[in-house]
Amino acid sequence: MWQLLQIELFKIFKRPRTYISFAAIAALVGIIQFGLKLDGNMYIEFMLRDLSASFSIEGNILNGYLVCYIILQLLLVHVPLLITLIAADLISGEANMGTLRLLLTKPVSRTEIILAKFLAASIYTIMLLMFMAILALFVSMAIFGTDDMLNLKSGYVVQLKSSDIFWRYVCAFGFAALAMLTVASLGFFLSIFAENSIGPIVATMSIIVVFTILSTLDIPIFNKIKPYLFTTQMIGWKGFFDVKVNAENEAIVGSIQNVGRVLQAAGILVLHIVGLLVASIVVFKKKDVLS
Repeated sequence: MWQLLQIELFKIFKRPRTYISFAAIAALVGIIQFGLKLDGNMYIEFMLRDLSASFSIEGNILNGYLVCYIILQLLLVHVPLLITLIAADLISGEANMGTLRLLLTKPVSRTEIILAKFLAASIYTIMLLMFMAILALFVSMAIFGTDDMLNLKSGYVVQLKSSDIFWRYVCAFGFAALAMLTVASLGFFLSIFAENSIGPIVATMSIIVVFTILSTLDIPIFNKIKPYLFTTQMIGWKGFFDVKVNAENEAIVGSIQNVGRVLQAAGILVLHIVGLLVASIVVFKKKDVLS
C-alpha cells in the first residue's frame, strides 16, 4: 500500500500542470496583498464608513489577520477548480493513456488502488491548502503586521483580540481541508466513469455551481435539502470567527458562538467524503476496464 501511494504521488508531482495550481494560488494571493498594500486604507474606510460616524476606531485595522480573512473569502470559492484538475484525472487520465488496464494486472486489489489514489489526491489537496495558509496568513502577517481583528457582520462588528485569533485560523484551515477533500472526493468518484479527464472536471465544476446556486436560493422547496448539500457547509469555517459576548457586549476570549453548527457542518462534509470514497470502491470493483 505504501509503495502504491508513493507511485501515485510521483505521478501527480511529475506533471507540470500540478504546479500550475501552486503558481495560481501564489499569484492570486500576491495580487490581493499587493492591492491591499497600495489601496487598503480606502478599502477599510469603505468598510467602516457607517461605524466611523459613531465610533473612534484606532489601531492597525488592516493587519495580517484581516487580510487573511479577506483572502479566504475570495479564494476558497476558486480553489475547488484547482483541486478538480488533479483529482478528476487520477482514474480517467490513466484510462485515456491506456495504463489503467496494465495497472490492474499487478498483484494488488482494486480497493488498494482506489485507496492509494485517493490518499494521493488528499495529500495534494492538503499541501495546496498549507501552501495557501503560509502565503495568506504568515506572509500577510509579515507584510501588514498583527493587531486585533474587526470582523464585520450584516448588523454588527466583532472585535477579536490578537491573542485569540491564530488558533481560529488553524481550525478554519482544518475545516477548509474537509471542504476541499469533499471536492476532491467528488472529482475522484466521477473520474471512474470516464476515459478522459475533461468530462469529470466539467461535471464536478457543474455540480458545484448548481449546488452553490441551490444553497443561495431562498426558496422554500429548496430549504429542506440545503443542509445536506456540501456547498452549503463549505463556508462553515467562518463559524470559528463568530464569538460569544458577555453582559457588557464584550467578546469572550476562546469562545465560538455556535459550536454545534460548526461540528454539524464538519460532520456532513465527512459523510460526503466517506460516502463518495465507498461509492468509488464499489463502482471501481465492478468496472470493466477495456482500455
